[in-house]
Amino acid sequence: MAAPMNSNASSLQCKHGKTYLLYFANHHTDFRVAELVALADMFGIDLPVADLKFLDKECPFFVVHLSSEADAKQLASRSVLIKSIIELWGHGITHEDLFEDLRKSKDSVMSHLMDTASFKIVVDGFNKSLPQKYKVQRIERLTEDALPFSGKIDLKNPDQLYYLLEDYGKQSKNADSVPQHVYFGRWIADGNRNEIQNQEVNKRSFIGNTSMEASLSLLMANLSKVQKNMLVIDPFVGTGSILVPCAYHQAYVMGTDINYLLLHAKAKPSRHKQKTRSPDESIRNNLAGYGLEAYYGDIMVADASRHAMWRTTEIFDAIITDPPYGIREGAKKVGKEEAVTLTPDQRVDHIPQKVEYDLSNIFTDLLNFAYKFLRTGGRLTYWFPVHRANYKEENIPHHPSMRLVSNCEQTMNLRISRRLITMEKIQQYREDESLASQTHVDHYLNSSFRNMYFNVPENQQKSVTTEGNTPDSKKPP
Repeated sequence: MAAPMNSNASSLQCKHGKTYLLYFANHHTDFRVAELVALADMFGIDLPVADLKFLDKECPFFVVHLSSEADAKQLASRSVLIKSIIELWGHGITHEDLFEDLRKSKDSVMSHLMDTASFKIVVDGFNKSLPQKYKVQRIERLTEDALPFSGKIDLKNPDQLYYLLEDYGKQSKNADSVPQHVYFGRWIADGNRNEIQNQEVNKRSFIGNTSMEASLSLLMANLSKVQKNMLVIDPFVGTGSILVPCAYHQAYVMGTDINYLLLHAKAKPSRHKQKTRSPDESIRNNLAGYGLEAYYGDIMVADASRHAMWRTTEIFDAIITDPPYGIREGAKKVGKEEAVTLTPDQRVDHIPQKVEYDLSNIFTDLLNFAYKFLRTGGRLTYWFPVHRANYKEENIPHHPSMRLVSNCEQTMNLRISRRLITMEKIQQYREDESLASQTHVDHYLNSSFRNMYFNVPENQQKSVTTEGNTPDSKKPP
């Protein structure tokens, strides 16, 4: 079902400026509103909240009112979920409705462009492949019955590009299906989706089994409103995949991780048939490969739960991370299972003991870390894995000084998903025991996420092993 249209949606002018059609990519659909609102807020764009309630996750087309074409271009310049933004000239349930709407909405600006500018018309359909002959017929009918273009046709380098878009909804893709909605308008800008390919993880020298895919890393940077000269940290940095888009947006980046072998490229390689790690594998060199080494701060082997290592002040502009879920192996933190006495000489090269670090405590510590070290107004964005049948909103940890901005779901399979949580710090840190992270209902109280993932009955939980080929701990199939 297409997004409902306001009565004045196809009008070029409205109280908010002009009317635009957002043409979304057909994936990560639950993140559309969150990214749109974050980018509008970052750029100071007036985005009518009333419009957003009509956004349908199943439809790639959405009508929105913006003050100017410049606003539309700014949104497109950062969005990784928008394919294109179109200045909407007309809309209809059928082509005849569209033609009638175009004739009514035609104004002096439209007439001038049609008479003087060279042009090209692209016909595209959602959920149906359209034959070239059909596309030509639609263009001919449009120009004959509604908009008599007199400018020159230029298929290679036109002055103006127009889109005729057909929405077939979720109905079957048979030859007799007809569109549910038809849109026509002038192309304004494409989204920033090309950057997804530019930052593809497999193109980097240093990757791991849990490296975050480029589209989601870019999305996390957008939700955190990462901008030039910010300082961003990932407390569970791994191979630094989340830091790449932050540096791409000219923010300075740093991270910590307790896994010494991984950070020093001594862990087992992730690439097929690769025997050993290359000596030049590092997060710094990944950034250098994109010409972004100037934005590299530092990467430290450190325990994210040890907050005392930081000076208590608002250091970071954004905290973006994907904590370990404990599927391949349990998350660790520094701790003692048994007392150890060391001589002064032994302390020099001593590697501290590590103990299990359960997910509930990871998220509690993460929010408390953000409260202490995130600047007021800064954002914390992190992944929260869940068993879908047992998930409820009360599972999300909260903090009295952190406002929940968005909670979006990425479905992994019928049982498992993960929620991308974005929070904003709303007051400065002060020493007060009452200002601490809490969870109303602990999602991992009765079973670890690892056991939820493998669907292990309680009476068999101890018998499951992670030996052999196990699914990726952050990208379940």
